Amino acid sequence: MSPMQKKIRWLHVNLFAKPADALLTLVVVPLLLWAVWAFLSWALTAADWSVVFNSLKVLMTGTFPSSKLWLVWIVAGMIAALAGLATSASIPFGRTAAVIAVLCYLVLVLAIFGAAHIAPQALLVLAAFHAAWLIGLRVPVLRENLAPIAFGTLIAVLVILSPVGPSNWGGLLLSILITLTAALLTIPLGILLAFGRQSKIASLRALCTGYIEVMRSVPLILVVFCIWVAFPLVLPKFPIPDVVRGLIGFTLFYSAYAAEFIRSGLQSVAKGQTEAAESLGLSDFDLKRIVILPQALRVAVPGLVGNILDIFNYAPLVFIIGLTDFLRAGQMILANPENSARTYEIYVFMFLTYFVVGSIITFQARRLEQKLNKGVRK
Repeated sequence: MSPMQKKIRWLHVNLFAKPADALLTLVVVPLLLWAVWAFLSWALTAADWSVVFNSLKVLMTGTFPSSKLWLVWIVAGMIAALAGLATSASIPFGRTAAVIAVLCYLVLVLAIFGAAHIAPQALLVLAAFHAAWLIGLRVPVLRENLAPIAFGTLIAVLVILSPVGPSNWGGLLLSILITLTAALLTIPLGILLAFGRQSKIASLRALCTGYIEVMRSVPLILVVFCIWVAFPLVLPKFPIPDVVRGLIGFTLFYSAYAAEFIRSGLQSVAKGQTEAAESLGLSDFDLKRIVILPQALRVAVPGLVGNILDIFNYAPLVFIIGLTDFLRAGQMILANPENSARTYEIYVFMFLTYFVVGSIITFQARRLEQKLNKGVRK
């Protein structure tokens, strides 16, 4: 069968198999094409993207001092390198990598027309991503120790930004910091809670179960606000920055959901494997670390990735405690009367940013899940 015949067969099977499918295709496809054409016509002719380029500093970093923006570029390079190393664990540097690289640089070239002053720094950040990607493929020990490297990177990022003060962190930088910090902390806490919920100690089991059920029964915004209010009352002599209190709220909330995803993975481990490991004389700690946990995490990957996406998408809720995240930064720009007529441009840019970040996380998670499932007997 020729390639053209294969394409025609695919169209027949997927789009025109039944009269109802054919009718739906003939209605939906023209509507989608019209919507794409209308959007592109507006974006290329009527839209004024200068408001986005002129406000990139606020969108990316909020109220971060302009004289200290070089710290943000260092942090961006470190996070890009970490992302490249994580990519090497799931995606080989082949055709897919080449396509992603070309798209990244095309987007950068387009951005240079409106923000040429950040072009060199942006190129260095992309170079850090690709360099870490290639190094990770050639040095397996880095991929195998991704978790401690990620924690080390997070600590280094927080130390680098600390001279500026957490109150000045904002924009997309704050959203990414919230996502990275909460994602790295919720998984180990979720593991402890999941094992605690299955513990033979009744008091510990009841405590972990109660914590998980309470956190899953209340909204995130309530948890963040309560943590923000509670710390000054409990520790009046130890002022804790709003950012830290917000991170604690996100971590406590999403660790309960991570625990449930991991618990479902623990339940998927065959009892025979546990019994076989016990017959070999493994201690309870080694049994969980070597036999149970790796298999449970493999099953829990989709849910944990969804958890990370939720953290990133719900980061704007920190506005309730006075922080300026990515979405709030956009609203601040539109509050300026000079930019009030450019609502669509700002929100389209923010939508595309959320969409791209979410798509990247989902794509990498899907590839990681496929890699983990190789060789696993169904």
